[in-house]
Amino acid sequence: MRLLLLSHIQNARQSIRSNRLRSILTMLGITVGVASITTIMSLGAGAGAIVQDQVDSLGGNIAVVRPGKITDDPLETLSNITKQQQFSASTLTDVDIAAIEQINHVQAVAPLMVLQGAVSGSQTAPLNTPIVATTPQLESVSSLVIADGQFLDPSLRGNTAVIGAQLSIELFGTEQSIGKTVMLKGEPFTVIGILQRTNTPINYNIVDFDSAALISLESGRELNQGASHLQQINVQSESVTHLDGIIVEINKALLRSHLGQADFTVLSGDEIAQPTSQMFSAIAGVSVAIAAISLLVGGISIMNIMLVSVAERTREIGIRKALGATNGDIVWQFLIESLALSIGGGVAGFVLGYALAFGVSLFLTFDPLLNWEIAGIAIGLSVIAGTLFGLYPAIRASRKDAISALRQYD
Repeated sequence: MRLLLLSHIQNARQSIRSNRLRSILTMLGITVGVASITTIMSLGAGAGAIVQDQVDSLGGNIAVVRPGKITDDPLETLSNITKQQQFSASTLTDVDIAAIEQINHVQAVAPLMVLQGAVSGSQTAPLNTPIVATTPQLESVSSLVIADGQFLDPSLRGNTAVIGAQLSIELFGTEQSIGKTVMLKGEPFTVIGILQRTNTPINYNIVDFDSAALISLESGRELNQGASHLQQINVQSESVTHLDGIIVEINKALLRSHLGQADFTVLSGDEIAQPTSQMFSAIAGVSVAIAAISLLVGGISIMNIMLVSVAERTREIGIRKALGATNGDIVWQFLIESLALSIGGGVAGFVLGYALAFGVSLFLTFDPLLNWEIAGIAIGLSVIAGTLFGLYPAIRASRKDAISALRQYD
């Protein structure tokens, strides 16, 4: 059996070599399909890994409260994250902040209320520039670093703001903008601090701090007509050992303030990264489904060329059967040749896909993720394509009558 298998592999190799150009063109469809899928999956996994790394660096003593119930359905999670940016969708208020602050062993509470509105200085910032109303505790809870000036301080009089380094450049053409006035939704704010660049527009806070303006929660209420609709509340415990107990107490306290309605979610550890990871998984899944069309085209090309090969090698099939080859032997001969074409295209597509992913990542803030799971999916799809689209030509070849096959070219 082993010698027969080696013989089939050798025959497949000779057949591919004798028709190199045709074989390369046939493999090209599989190569393009696998390359597309590999590129999308590696970039999606890389984006998800960013948030996971951030969560790991928090030290394990952070919990996050978000409005709405987060489920295991990636598409529903994607919809939920989008809705969190809408004020009407948020169920978290100042009452919840006060309730959490009263829980034992809570070290810091940092709410985030994200507002949208016109932001301008010497120049006007993009329309989607986030205005984040929060408290001074956000600096320590989210490990933000001040590059120049200071962070928010309730003892300061007047409207003050801390802005990201990129926003400073967009507004004033420089990162040295301490003391300048920035207009937020038509109200003047004095810049008292510049955040050090994080280069992480994708993060568990769902805010790009490099391009954001941070103001006090009180100022945020005034800009939002006195109302507080929070997109997130970050809670820091005194130690990792107290976190589980704090999460239990947060759920109890918020259920009381929400009249028994569980319209919120408390996340910790890997759960914090899960919604964002699911979002990228959903996007990648849709993109992969589209890219799979290329794989389908490649599979059809393999079937087409294998049918041509069967027709060209009818006499060879007859000779093999005359010498004692069974139908199963013929099936394996052509199926292995089909698999050789598809796996060869799959390996080339996997390498090309990662090369493209790294090329694209040069214009992004994260690197693609290389793991065995993606490699397994890429090669697995190639094997499936080679088997499915090579099986019919192989069966057709095996059903040829030996005498008729020998007579065809007499």
